[in-house]
Amino acid sequence: MSQSEEGDAVDLAEGIDHQVAMVMDLNKCIGCQTCTIACKTNWTDGGGREYMYWNNVETKPGSGYPRDWEEMGGGWESDEHTERSPGDLPSEEDYGRPWDFNYEQVMFEGSDEPLRPMDNAEWGPNWEEDEGAGEYPNSYYFYLPRICNHCTHPSCVEACPRSALYKREEDGIVLVDQDRCRGYRYCVEGCPYKKVYYNAMKKTSEKCIFCYPRIEGEGPDGEVKPPSCAADCPPQLRMVGFLDDEEGPIHKLVNEYEAAVRLHPEYRTEPNVYYIPPFAPPQHSDAGESLDAERIPRNYLEELFGPKVNDALNVINRERDRVERGEESELMEMLTTTDTADQYRLEVFDEG
Repeated sequence: MSQSEEGDAVDLAEGIDHQVAMVMDLNKCIGCQTCTIACKTNWTDGGGREYMYWNNVETKPGSGYPRDWEEMGGGWESDEHTERSPGDLPSEEDYGRPWDFNYEQVMFEGSDEPLRPMDNAEWGPNWEEDEGAGEYPNSYYFYLPRICNHCTHPSCVEACPRSALYKREEDGIVLVDQDRCRGYRYCVEGCPYKKVYYNAMKKTSEKCIFCYPRIEGEGPDGEVKPPSCAADCPPQLRMVGFLDDEEGPIHKLVNEYEAAVRLHPEYRTEPNVYYIPPFAPPQHSDAGESLDAERIPRNYLEELFGPKVNDALNVINRERDRVERGEESELMEMLTTTDTADQYRLEVFDEG
């Protein structure tokens, strides 16, 4: 347990020295999927992983990936974390079957047909991309990048009867011990975010590893680097560091300013991936006049991020007003910096 300057406790899982965490600013996400491609290139490019997206970016409102994952259960029944909530297994159709495209005909046989799936496609990741909700001229949507949350109380860990899933002592990253895993898939059921995947070729479960070889500096240059989804993001929307590092951006955004919120806190797993909630232009009349009404309904943001999203939005509005008045704002500086030294703070820090 670590203490902030204001005396607020930073909760860490039992037996964990420090907790690595990520904050994603949804106001910067442009849905380019560069993070998804970076993750898939590094970790899930084949061998039973074709359908897996350890990192995905889905359009909200929308069904997400896997389809309707928010309705599949999992997590905990209460804050005591003693009884798990039952969960369901997504079907292959919910993930979306990998499509076979007419590459041969187009690339090598001279076909004039456009590149397209060879079979009728009925569902897939990002099937509802850019659809959103609302009616013209006040339709709306935003992008929601998702990875494993490396939760403080991961229900996937508790669900495994073989203790194959565990949190690393040094940084709280949740991993799967491939030697212990027998592919029962209770972890897939138990995760309410459906961020554990079953590899049918290897008969084991797999998931996001927070690119721990990168943050350990295991590359050829020995340099400590953030996860590839963060490093390759063009608008630099992800900040990475330790939740209990009081001088780092994660601690300040989450605990000091309370501007970053968790996705579906009602699942009670206490994710260590946080979000800066999205803003949007106000609603407009049919004549194009701005109205005193928010385009993204607050009640929808509350469904996603819980009631604390209101305080987070109010804090950000307050700090924006400070900047407009010509005053300084540490919060807005953190959210707008392009200096990777400020965004990624992964070195060992001094607790004293």
